[in-house]
Amino acid sequence: MEVIAQHGHILLILACVFGFFMAWGVGANDVANAMGTSVGARALTVKQAIAIAMVFEFAGAYLAGGEVTATIRKGILDPTALDGSPELLVYGMISALLAAGIWLLIASMAGWPVSTTHSIVGALVGFAAVGISVDAVNWGKVSQIVASWVVSPVLAGVISFGLFMSVQRLIINTATPFENAKKYVPYYIFAVGFMIAMVTLLKGFKHIGVAVDYGFESKFANALPTAALVGLVVAGLGILLLRNIKVEPVDPSQNRFVNVEKVFSVLMIFTACAMAFAHGSNDVANAIGPLAAVVGVIKNEGVIVAKSALPNWVLLLGAAGIAIGLATYGFKVMATIGRKITELTPSRGFAAELGAATTVVFASATGLPISTTHTLVGAVLGVGMARGIGALNLRVVGTIFMSWVITLPAGAALAILFFFFFKGIFG
Repeated sequence: MEVIAQHGHILLILACVFGFFMAWGVGANDVANAMGTSVGARALTVKQAIAIAMVFEFAGAYLAGGEVTATIRKGILDPTALDGSPELLVYGMISALLAAGIWLLIASMAGWPVSTTHSIVGALVGFAAVGISVDAVNWGKVSQIVASWVVSPVLAGVISFGLFMSVQRLIINTATPFENAKKYVPYYIFAVGFMIAMVTLLKGFKHIGVAVDYGFESKFANALPTAALVGLVVAGLGILLLRNIKVEPVDPSQNRFVNVEKVFSVLMIFTACAMAFAHGSNDVANAIGPLAAVVGVIKNEGVIVAKSALPNWVLLLGAAGIAIGLATYGFKVMATIGRKITELTPSRGFAAELGAATTVVFASATGLPISTTHTLVGAVLGVGMARGIGALNLRVVGTIFMSWVITLPAGAALAILFFFFFKGIFG
């Protein structure tokens, strides 16, 4: 209590700086998960991808980022184990932010698409188990999160595989693929708008005091009409854009589906927005969850409360950090990730992005902090598998898996080091 009273302002400033640094790392590294497929499929340029991602990552983080934050903030550590020494929680959260931020900086400079969720969860578990006690970790919640790292890529892979097979059945393997593309793509665009609207209405607006009420008993039923309307508006916008696409003569050396892929390039603009929104809603928690915990302890003068309101300025800080990370360093990973695992076209990229976005937004709605990296890699693998195992670059897949394995111990080791450093300075 004495440390909080004496050094509370300094600790809060450090938490804000390191929280912003961590958010910057999320933007710089995880942008590949949100936008790499669009760039790899050549549906968007790097500059266009960054511009779209900045807007929708920010919107996802601010409007729908509160739910997963609660899991990162309260679910992984047991607050009762720290009742007598709240300063240890503050040192730990600051250490976790700095450790994960440094690891993300190293990974981004090397061009490794690592998991920001792995980084922060590993850091939190590391400082708590070594610096406090093994009992301070909620191992039940940690095992749930670890299980989600396996479940999420498998689920995203299955959804993406199904989506791409539906594209092949309805459009590509037909007598008139271009006409069928213009016919069915608006339905896919509707699904994108509807899905994002549903998750935002059900979970996102809660922390900013906005509610949709049509008089139905369930929240789900109240969200349906508005989400359907949003889906129709988004589909209408897509139809307007599709009208400008005309059939052009195809050179024999070109892909015979080049006109069809132009239709899917329009669709990928919408799925890219959805993926960026989904990514912001899920991954902002990695930066602001620990920051929110520090704010709660200092605001309550050292009392660790089970539940506290998430201040809007904390979400804004995380959202701004992600946007700046995208703009300043995101291009490095994004320019390569979309082309390394498997060859992507707009139709394949669409299936991967919508499959991954669907998985991430529903995880965000249930409060489970899954790894966007795992989810998107699983989705891209699912699309690749639809064309056979030979379509995958297994060497690159192996390297990505190795970088995931290193991330957990790296985050934990750095967090333990910084925890004892801050404890020595302020303790």
